Amino acid sequence: MRGVLGLSSSLTFLTRQSSVRTATSHLLHRRFYRTPTQSASPTRTTVTSSVSISSMAASFYPEKARVPPALLAPTPPITKFKIGICQLSVTADKERNILHARTAIEEAAEKGAKLVLLPEIWNSPYSNDSFPVYAEDIDAGFDASPSTAMLSEIARRLNITLIGGSIPERCGDKLYNTCCVYGPDGKLKAKHRKIHLFDIDIPGKITFKESNTLTAGETPTVVDTEVGRIGIGICYDIRFQELAMLYSARGAQLICYPGAFNMTTGPLHWELLQRARAVDNQLYIATCSPARDAAAGYIAWGHSTLIGPFGEVLATTEHDEAIIISEIDYSQVDLRRTNLPLEKQRRGDLYQLVDVGRLG
Repeated sequence: MRGVLGLSSSLTFLTRQSSVRTATSHLLHRRFYRTPTQSASPTRTTVTSSVSISSMAASFYPEKARVPPALLAPTPPITKFKIGICQLSVTADKERNILHARTAIEEAAEKGAKLVLLPEIWNSPYSNDSFPVYAEDIDAGFDASPSTAMLSEIARRLNITLIGGSIPERCGDKLYNTCCVYGPDGKLKAKHRKIHLFDIDIPGKITFKESNTLTAGETPTVVDTEVGRIGIGICYDIRFQELAMLYSARGAQLICYPGAFNMTTGPLHWELLQRARAVDNQLYIATCSPARDAAAGYIAWGHSTLIGPFGEVLATTEHDEAIIISEIDYSQVDLRRTNLPLEKQRRGDLYQLVDVGRLG
């Protein structure tokens, strides 16, 4: 599962020679026109045999549009379940943040959620000054990481799958923006380090450079859980469709993005990007933002959301604290992929998505 994704080369477009396209066009042209010797005698007219749709589709090599070929998702123990999305307020008090997140997880589970999702950077203010102060050494164990100690314990006690939002992680002399996934047994199932760092400059609106303190992750994360095969991204990761395409090709049925879009990009792009990732890949998208704090140095947009595989908004909220409870039913993924069989219609003769991590 730990492959390296070289995004610069992950999407490879292969364009065949123009003569190939011309030949195909000529073949289709002959289906509708008589040969010269037949045009003068209607009674003797014949039409060349048409090419069957299935053989034409085969000539497009849809199975080659994903390299290596796309994987089928295994059938999870649970295929229909409730998800709890916890949009939380975040303060400068780390201990309070941990207790507050714990309470929200418990409330979501009490309402029937078997999968719970937390926000990006829920234990710390979102700032380059705060990341080094609040960072935890996850690999050093629970004594060095009270945030993940709580996540593990509560997942085990409540018998749920927990996508633990993200926290600043310290590893050696590097800092990461990291999401931990815990199973119902409380064991760490996956750790995703934000791959695409949030470095933007919109003059007069917002300038932020995560790269001033954080290091980019190098591994896409797809994890098999009790509630299905899930891809993990963090905030800015959602802007890169290649990553979502890769997750879909690896068999993900749901992608979770803890994220904290801002007041400039949030109104325009937050829902748009979620719906785009869902409809392009015909899967569920779940996002979880911190609640908005107008007094904070970085003001989050909020609007945590669940999107269905047809691009429909299934559940959302505004900018205040909230716990969304909604249903995920993987039969809807199968239905939409039957309605629009995109996987069988891709043009492997023209383009390919290369999953660098699976090639080795």
